[in-house]
Amino acid sequence: MEILEKDIITKLKNKDESGLRQIFDLYYTPLCVYSLKYIDSFEQAEDIVQNIFIDFWEKKRFNSITQSLRSYLFSAVKNNSLLQLKQDKRILFETLEEQSLFQSDEILDIEEIEKKKERLYQELEKLPLQGRKVFEAIVFDNNKYKEVAQELDISVNTVKTHFSRSLKQLRSSLEIIIFILLP
Repeated sequence: MEILEKDIITKLKNKDESGLRQIFDLYYTPLCVYSLKYIDSFEQAEDIVQNIFIDFWEKKRFNSITQSLRSYLFSAVKNNSLLQLKQDKRILFETLEEQSLFQSDEILDIEEIEKKKERLYQELEKLPLQGRKVFEAIVFDNNKYKEVAQELDISVNTVKTHFSRSLKQLRSSLEIIIFILLP
């Protein structure tokens, strides 16, 4: 477990809510993007991630973490996303469960990362202008929805819609987007 994760876990065990805020700031967007590998709706992905954070805090799940916090959160998102899919009965659960779409501890070589980044940038050029601005502000500049809405003079809901549509269009590049988002 990394030093930052150990510090966060220590804060949580001491009932310091700033630890939960740190986890949220570090992992919320990457977890939402990861959930989109399984779920078609960004709003539904957000609900899944938010419920994981609530459950994590209320049930004090941090007390039983033996692996890295990051691995725990990504596993929880995958499991909850698959459960949501099973409940929605939109696809065959067995088929998706057999797929290994993301290994949180997977190490990508630099050349492969650069190729994927280049492909992502090419795909970004294909996005509508407003969608690209929203995506870049959230992913690359790490801005919050509200900040992007103020900067572009649009509503927060419009920002969410543009971001969701952009992520759907960039679905093939989600792995590299998650890699870029992670600290």
